[in-house]
Amino acid sequence: ACDVVRSIYNRRIDTPAVLDPDIYFPDAERFTDRWQDIRRDALTIRGNLEKVPRFHEIMGSQADISTVDGRDWRMFILKAYGVEIEQNVKRCPTIASLLKDAPEVVSCVLSFLAPGKHIPKHRGPFRGILRFHLMLTMPRDANGAPASILEIDGEQHRLADGECLLWDDTYPHVVWNRSDEIRIALLLDVWRRNMPQDMEM
Repeated sequence: ACDVVRSIYNRRIDTPAVLDPDIYFPDAERFTDRWQDIRRDALTIRGNLEKVPRFHEIMGSQADISTVDGRDWRMFILKAYGVEIEQNVKRCPTIASLLKDAPEVVSCVLSFLAPGKHIPKHRGPFRGILRFHLMLTMPRDANGAPASILEIDGEQHRLADGECLLWDDTYPHVVWNRSDEIRIALLLDVWRRNMPQDMEM
């Protein structure tokens, strides 16, 4: 079913893997401007990280990509499919205030990637949703470069703290945290702007 949905949207929407947030997610600037405040929210959650569920504990269907190496990928969900998780939103006041004025955000999570974690190549099913990735805590390697790599459609991206990327997760992507520290990122799923009128939800 995912392949069928993907093929329909792929035929109608022909855009590259990485997109310009000024065009497709103008609210990106509001989030990047507040990245340090968002990080403070995230570090509060990290203080009790053992209580944050692993991805496959939330979505059993994702066990193949979440458990492959036995290392944790924990997800603190604030909003999922348009529904806010009230008790989690209350714990992250900065993110909560930003979400109020960003109705195009359908999902919002804080992603905690364990040291050495590898997320194997996979892809999302639906081109009508874009992924906004805001780096909050990026470990560094011995040379001082970002140690966590996000590879999208064969191209590697290394985001420093406060940097962001808007991309289409229907393209194959893979992640490595090649460090001995936790990588923390804010992940937003946003409705794609300027879709063909008959494909808008």
